[in-house]
Amino acid sequence: MKFEFSQVGRKLTGHSGILELMEDLGRAMTDHPEILMLGGGNPAAVPALQERWRTRMQELLSEPAEFDRMLGNYDPPRGNPRFLQALASLLKRSFGWDLHEENLAVTNGGQTAFFYLFNLLAGRFEGQRHRKILLPLCPEYIGYADQGIDDEMFVACRPEITWPDGPESRIFKYRIDFAAVEAAFDQHDIAAIALSRPTNPTGNVLTDHEIETLAEIAAKHKIPLIIDNAYGAPFPGVIFTEAKPFWAPHVIMTLSLSKLGLPGTRTAVVIGPQQITSAMAAMTAISGLSNGNIGQQLVRPLIESGEILELGPRYLIPFYAEKSRLAQGWIREFFTEAQVDWALHASEGAFFHWLWLRGLGISSRELYARLKARQVLIVPGEYFFFGLREDWSHQHECLRLNFSQPAHVVREGLRIIAEEAAKARRISAKPGLTV
Repeated sequence: MKFEFSQVGRKLTGHSGILELMEDLGRAMTDHPEILMLGGGNPAAVPALQERWRTRMQELLSEPAEFDRMLGNYDPPRGNPRFLQALASLLKRSFGWDLHEENLAVTNGGQTAFFYLFNLLAGRFEGQRHRKILLPLCPEYIGYADQGIDDEMFVACRPEITWPDGPESRIFKYRIDFAAVEAAFDQHDIAAIALSRPTNPTGNVLTDHEIETLAEIAAKHKIPLIIDNAYGAPFPGVIFTEAKPFWAPHVIMTLSLSKLGLPGTRTAVVIGPQQITSAMAAMTAISGLSNGNIGQQLVRPLIESGEILELGPRYLIPFYAEKSRLAQGWIREFFTEAQVDWALHASEGAFFHWLWLRGLGISSRELYARLKARQVLIVPGEYFFFGLREDWSHQHECLRLNFSQPAHVVREGLRIIAEEAAKARRISAKPGLTV
């Protein structure tokens, strides 16, 4: 028997980049350990943090009443009151933000938070209005692309490509084209500006000036600025450059426990105006009653003491910065030897490299398929350019590579990618052949 799905059902169950990514990630991490996993966003196993979470779990096990309450009770839809009080207090005393627990709401992971936020703020309104989310710097996170219940929810701006140390360095950086951002307001009914910092997929950390300018633009248009800090400040803090945590009364910030080594707890926090956080709690109650308790209980003492702000500088930054350095060295070695015209986005945070294969000759999705046949998983660049109103050859020449896996996996994966990229260029360059 085959059942008919609604329009919303068909949209949410159709093919999407995030579904493909997570299916590949799940298979690679469970059933096919031989796959060289350079796709997905799973954090690395950081020994010091693994030990910290095991110790914390032992502490919970030694407190029967606390442990039983964690597993045996529902928390309020907004989140555990002690957790919310502790986090609001930490942010207020550490950064001077005028926050209270009513400005916070827990969600079942950051992906859920953005599904709620985007559909709360954008889509179809009375009077035939169709409000949209503005992505000021594209490419942007693949997981946003299909979250709108209404079609064409996103408007994206092409970035300016700059070469901080000159083109010969092969290191480029995207910067916001503010003229394009302002023009978007003339052409569309914008409900919110949204971005990730560090940017997933590129590892780009928007400068403090860029963030402050976007906040001014949002305030001028009386809309929120949404900042996804899944990898950023104040925690987990996987940032290799200078960047201040930023919040203002019209800013909606999301934080996550996933990149602290706790993706399985599915715990994120939305920080923003009380109208927004109350809406998050209401949507949680309808869709899932409440959120998971374990992540909140695990980290609450670290929030109360402030230790959670030290985990990034102490453990994550040195760990991932070294992995980034090693991967960059292998990219230079393999792609130069293969005579592939490559460039790499500046690695400023998170744990991805964004590789630009100029003149590749095939699309990055075709390269993805060829690599998958060789047991190497990456994420093709096309998925990250949603919201653009015109095609751009650049979007077909980029790959997102996760460098958080063990060194031998990353090194061998990069060697095979260089082989396949060189092969694609040779074939496409032959007269009479198309790929």
